[in-house]
Amino acid sequence: MNPADNLGACILSENETGTSTVTYGSNSPTTALPPSPGEGDLGNRRRRADRMIVASGDFQHAVDLAAGLARSNDTVLISGPSGSGRSHIARAFHGWSPQASGPLVEVGVNGLSEDEQIRTIFGDAQSRGRLAEAEGGILLILELDALAPAARERIADALRTQQLSRGPDSTPIPLRTRIIATALSDGDWAFPAVAVKSIAVHGLAERKEDILPLAAHFLSEFAREEGIEPVGFTTDATNALLAESWPGNVRELRARIREAIRLAGTGAISVESLMLANEGEEVLSFKEAKRAFETRYVEGLLRRCSGNISRAARLAKKDRKDFYDVIRRTGVEPGRFRS
Repeated sequence: MNPADNLGACILSENETGTSTVTYGSNSPTTALPPSPGEGDLGNRRRRADRMIVASGDFQHAVDLAAGLARSNDTVLISGPSGSGRSHIARAFHGWSPQASGPLVEVGVNGLSEDEQIRTIFGDAQSRGRLAEAEGGILLILELDALAPAARERIADALRTQQLSRGPDSTPIPLRTRIIATALSDGDWAFPAVAVKSIAVHGLAERKEDILPLAAHFLSEFAREEGIEPVGFTTDATNALLAESWPGNVRELRARIREAIRLAGTGAISVESLMLANEGEEVLSFKEAKRAFETRYVEGLLRRCSGNISRAARLAKKDRKDFYDVIRRTGVEPGRFRS
């Protein structure tokens, strides 16, 4: 079944147990994993982990694999393109794991020198380091591809010996932190001579079935933030969402939906508000595209503010006079939006 056929019946709901459900029509529901039992903060953390938007078999496989591996004590590498949901799975992984009652400490190593990476992870005389901060929980290393070989070897040594040492002059202490990581590429290169289990998360272009449920989820989320009713998507917008290649993956889709709500106001989300092109549509010059964007943006704000220029200017974080200049430049008539 083409997922676009039932966009009107795409529902994001939350039942009494806190499980999110996305349903297309009445015949093909997709639900997240059932929540793990728990009390207080730990129970909430586990319930949050279970709220996964899953429609494609591809992503379901990754989620199932993560849920199974989380309950072990394996070191795990979550690979896939940027923005595909690797970090989201990693945070859910923590909630499903025996370390759920401990901290989840994330560390980004991209842009750091080798010495800075080692110092950040292992600490020194002045700082504990992220590994020590994550004691009893999980250390999540973001973009392991950027970790220098010497730093990977240090981590591998800690995993092999189950001992943590800040340097040659420090006394080793037991390693009580589980380590997982995200990376762009899969493989056995992660930590030398350490068994690492892998979870592959594919890009959104390979998970077409996930696009509309995710779009519906983001629409509901951002409409709630803006205090408006989520009207839905036009047919053209639906087709454009499915046809888009989404090089930025889920992160890009989320950003597009957020911006589209601001542009569309209280109306349905259109291709124009998503800033996606229809197939065969003429490519605008930069100047024309900028003017078209300004026009849609102004119309969306004025629609939301019922033509009140001062309110629209505040939402746009612009001086009223400057915003009025933009209105005049686009030719939009505020009176059209006054009830």
